[in-house]
Amino acid sequence: MSDLSLLVMAAGMGSRYGGLKQLDSMGPNGETIIDYSVYDAVQAGFTKAVFIIRREFEAEFREKVTDKYADSIRVEFAFQDLHDLPEGFTSPAGREKPWGTGHAILSASDLIDEPFAAINADDYYGRESYRKLADYYNQGADGFSMVAYRLDNTLSSFGGVTRGVCSIANDTLSSVVETGNVIRTETGVTSDSDFPLDGSEPVSVNMWGFTPKLFDYLNTMFVDFLQEDGTNPKSEFLIPTVINDLIQSGQESVHILRSDSLWFGVTYKEDKPYVESEIAKMVAAGDYPKKLF
Repeated sequence: MSDLSLLVMAAGMGSRYGGLKQLDSMGPNGETIIDYSVYDAVQAGFTKAVFIIRREFEAEFREKVTDKYADSIRVEFAFQDLHDLPEGFTSPAGREKPWGTGHAILSASDLIDEPFAAINADDYYGRESYRKLADYYNQGADGFSMVAYRLDNTLSSFGGVTRGVCSIANDTLSSVVETGNVIRTETGVTSDSDFPLDGSEPVSVNMWGFTPKLFDYLNTMFVDFLQEDGTNPKSEFLIPTVINDLIQSGQESVHILRSDSLWFGVTYKEDKPYVESEIAKMVAAGDYPKKLF
């Protein structure tokens, strides 16, 4: 079995949620969603977990989350900082948040030399999804991949979310379009996009499989992004946009892995009771032990 890393993007500020949802208890013994993600990754054979966080939360993050993993998986930290920019660039006045998921992944470039899965800290992806990724790379694949979910299974009942709406041909990603304010309505699905959605579309919820080759692309493309949009205090260097650009330019292809796993996330505070209920059901069914670590 090859070395595999789990890269957990946990540096977001959680403005819509109203707090650091990465540290919020969701399981019966105070477990976070991250705990379930790491447990599933360990079961699938991942050998290292790299957490992208903000430096000011390191002590709290270690105490509440990662210290318990010491006997289960190797743990390392990368720090996303809005002032961590290539030479010649500075963060514009008024900017408060880091530069998005592409910048987050780039911050871990010195820590990863093996295939890795990149995930959001506040999303539950299901054990089958980690096994699909692990199997893909353990069988010798050396390209990029993505776990696809059905759009209407990834929506919140309490407000709009952002999803990467995908076009797929022959298990290969043709395009991924970052689509904002996706909302379930009584008659279907609405969004900020110009194209209609019915909920059956495959989407990215940021569960990607990459090789270290990605870091070379990110280094170059982040400079291009800053030159074009770096003075906008709210601009974001997003990984779905990066991947779509690589696909459209013919530089990379992305293999689609389909998962029947349950997905859920906590975009809004009101999402928490549902997440707690679903986790409780899985623990009661024996899918997870009452104490993970």
